[in-house]
Amino acid sequence: MYILPLLGYLGLALGFSFLTLSIASGLYYLSELVEEHSVLSAKVLRRLIYAIILIQFLLAAFDQFPWHLTALGIISHICYMSNLRHFPIVKLSDPLFILSCGLVLVNHWVWFRWFSSPNAFSGPASRMGRDRYSYSGYNYNQPNFTEIASYFGICVWLVPFALFVSLSAGENVLPSMGSEYATGQHMNSSQNIRKGHKRRNTGIAKATIGGVQQWVGETAAVMGLRKADNVKNV
Repeated sequence: MYILPLLGYLGLALGFSFLTLSIASGLYYLSELVEEHSVLSAKVLRRLIYAIILIQFLLAAFDQFPWHLTALGIISHICYMSNLRHFPIVKLSDPLFILSCGLVLVNHWVWFRWFSSPNAFSGPASRMGRDRYSYSGYNYNQPNFTEIASYFGICVWLVPFALFVSLSAGENVLPSMGSEYATGQHMNSSQNIRKGHKRRNTGIAKATIGGVQQWVGETAAVMGLRKADNVKNV
């Protein structure tokens, strides 16, 4: 067969492209929802963090997950919650925001190493709350792919991803009343009213996707694949 494998590669490329566009459209839609309902979004994020901290504590208490890694996860989510102080505004240079980004990578690395360790679920300290038994060398106490992926999706990635969609970069906020934290500028109310500035938050996810879209458009224009939007006559 010669044509069918090529058709398979083409279908794979098209499927990946459609999946990428769907994710980008979903991020845009979620960012719009957060901009319209910022107070409700902050409450949902705070309660989500509390729920994940409770889940991690229950996993350590009943399924014998390691306490030191559980403590790292709980401390990380407390650090994530500190970014809600001025929700939805966040300064990209804020030490707590930078620390949160680092903790996301650290949590992913340490939990991936622990789940991939062959001795992670052996011994009395890691019995996962169930009796271990094996048949033909297969350990039935070892969690399957669905359980591991669910843990990573809910307890490791969910809150950072939600913050990525919800928070607005301070550099993208116009100076207005209440935006001094984001812009670093101090203006009185009379100046704001006179200049007519309105507070407009741009989500980090939306700004990132918009920047990538602009870069792709400019690159295509330079390569001659499309006409530039602004053509200046010399």
